Amino acid sequence: MGKKSLYLVISCVLLASFVYAPLPDNIEQPWKLMMTWATMRVQIHLLRLLDTLGVPSSVLLYLYEVPPTSDANVIVTDTLFNKVPVRVFEPKQKLSTMRRAVFYIHGGGWTLGDAAWYPYDDLGRQMADKLDAVVISTNYRLSPQYHFPTQFEDVYDALRWFLRKNVLAEYGVDPTRICIAGDSAGGNLAAAATQQLLDDPEVQIKVKIQSLIYPALQALDMDLPSYRENAHMPILRKTEMVVFWSTYFTSDKALEEAMLANQHTPVESSHLFQFVNWSTLLPERFKKGHLYTNPIHGPSDLATKYPGFLDVRASPLLADDSKLQGLPLTHILTCQYDVLRDDGLMYASRLRAAGVQVAHEHVEDWFHGVLSFARYFRASHRELRKYLKWLEENL
Repeated sequence: MGKKSLYLVISCVLLASFVYAPLPDNIEQPWKLMMTWATMRVQIHLLRLLDTLGVPSSVLLYLYEVPPTSDANVIVTDTLFNKVPVRVFEPKQKLSTMRRAVFYIHGGGWTLGDAAWYPYDDLGRQMADKLDAVVISTNYRLSPQYHFPTQFEDVYDALRWFLRKNVLAEYGVDPTRICIAGDSAGGNLAAAATQQLLDDPEVQIKVKIQSLIYPALQALDMDLPSYRENAHMPILRKTEMVVFWSTYFTSDKALEEAMLANQHTPVESSHLFQFVNWSTLLPERFKKGHLYTNPIHGPSDLATKYPGFLDVRASPLLADDSKLQGLPLTHILTCQYDVLRDDGLMYASRLRAAGVQVAHEHVEDWFHGVLSFARYFRASHRELRKYLKWLEENL
């Protein structure tokens, strides 16, 4: 065998070893998923390299963005809601009656993402077209340049602006048919904003539905069964989720290290663990094979410096039952092979116990981010159709 042939064989073996990832048996299109996941890992490494070199990550992430281009069915415009950038999708056909609306918040670990990214542009167009709805897809400032509560405040400011009577009238929106929705970190912000609305005397119009798509809902326990089982699964590994959480609050690596060891919550905040105790909140089948261990408390100085991870606006699961009782019809989507699975499951349990109507959709055969891959995977396309159908029937 010549040197060129040997180098080719070695290169193929190395490439195959990088691409291959062990996946559960019930996954459709496994090799396509492996290739997608390998491409995403390359992008993650490139982003870290750019960060090390001091080059803005937007240089690479700009490739995901699409312009606000209207089509035969939907008018798309970029504008500002109270100085917060939003992308608005409106059905082109004019009606004499008012339309429903979806206020959508993108994911990306509070660090990445944009309403102009093609998965969110696609989703906004489909919502507007299939639901005959006005869709507001909001942006917010991102970490590490900005930390909590900036992201929450941006989203809440845009939401308050949208919920004013004159703005709803301008867009022809029925004030009794509004949904706030978001995926991943966007689901976190949607849940937090919906809770905040309950106590805001200046906002007279409330939302009819909150829709939380594989949401991140608590930053206290990084050792849930879903974190244990899915630590190395696509599309979101435990280490990356911990980095997202810690960077949301600070660029200090001390918090990241403490969260990764699950030793970041001080003993004086131990009472908060009752709200995220998976041994009492998870359905039985998700607890099997796992033993709950009492948290090991961390140093008080981390919570003193970075109190955000104990704030209910960052961890909506920390809300007490009296706050939860006032929440609207809640749709929660979770995925089996997702580190954030149990956040959604626990919130569903707590909401039901508080008397809130909950529609829970559990995807048994996919990973975090299922709705973002509808262009590429049959399972994602099916879930998106089901989601739009549910909104059509309930909003």
